[in-house]
Amino acid sequence: MSSDEVRAIGGEQVPYFRTPEFSAVMLENEKLILKFAKAPSGSKAVFMTNSSTGSMEAVVMNCFTSTDKVLVIDGGSFGHRFVELCEIHEIPHEIIKLNHGQKLTKERLYEYDGQDFTGLLVNIDETSTGVLYDSEMIGEFCKKNGIFYVCDCVSAFLADPFDMAHCGADVMITGSQKVLACPPGVSIIVLAPRAVERVKNAKVKSMYFNLADALKNMERGQTPFTPAVGILRQINARLKEIKKEGGADAEIARVAAQAADFRNKIKDLPFEFVSESPANGVTPLHPINVDAYRIFEILKDEYGIWICPNGGDMKNTVFRVGHIGNLTHEDNTTLVNAIKDMLKRGLILR
Repeated sequence: MSSDEVRAIGGEQVPYFRTPEFSAVMLENEKLILKFAKAPSGSKAVFMTNSSTGSMEAVVMNCFTSTDKVLVIDGGSFGHRFVELCEIHEIPHEIIKLNHGQKLTKERLYEYDGQDFTGLLVNIDETSTGVLYDSEMIGEFCKKNGIFYVCDCVSAFLADPFDMAHCGADVMITGSQKVLACPPGVSIIVLAPRAVERVKNAKVKSMYFNLADALKNMERGQTPFTPAVGILRQINARLKEIKKEGGADAEIARVAAQAADFRNKIKDLPFEFVSESPANGVTPLHPINVDAYRIFEILKDEYGIWICPNGGDMKNTVFRVGHIGNLTHEDNTTLVNAIKDMLKRGLILR
């Protein structure tokens, strides 16, 4: 859910963007993103007009080659997407395959210690299952093994504690439609100094996904090609909104409180929690004796409430409830009351 201020900008005429005024907006966006990500000194951010999958692909293309050996954490739909990208771009890789909802333990990770891996790809919050991986533990492993560390924080950024400098991440990816609570269409890549150098020296065979070109343009607060100007202006308003309300730590605390309130309110309902290590941004639930996608449809069609369905082999077994954006505890109550009404009507079996 977007705030009223962010939504209002979406209704304005979109200005021409090759101007000093828009450059100032973009440079302010970069400054605040780097601050909230706790990125190390010398880091840079680029703003890509595509979904976050586009940025995942751009990072794979620009940061790895056939000479690399990459370790991929595959615990759900989005971890598996990194696997597919490595396959498409012929990046040698191995997979740590985890069951849906299973956390990554230190013992499991260190089975891959000392095996000459050069890169690691992980979705810090595996959004499909709501599992939060330990970015600090993985960072220690990467540091010990000299591994280039890529963190997809699409659902984790500003929802869960994440310190890019402290955990040693070389790359962080996020998107406009999660905690930033803006329309989808922009993804952000934060590059630590080592990643900046790697990208500048890459020989990527792409025009649109050439991150060296994006970095060069961002020096003047611009993008190589026409960006989603309206969304970038909305991101600017949202970042300043977060800053005014206390910054990254305050927003993380707010999301955590929203998640805790919802989980407390549904604890006696006929659902099973999916995640062994739950992230703050989303609660995936397995309904007992009923189709998960049907719950999504009934809430949408009969109650005017949108939750998140799942895809793939989890479509009919898991649905997700988000805790990010302009939501309140009262919104949680509205959803829970609707679910209780569905129970009364016999639409959810006990």
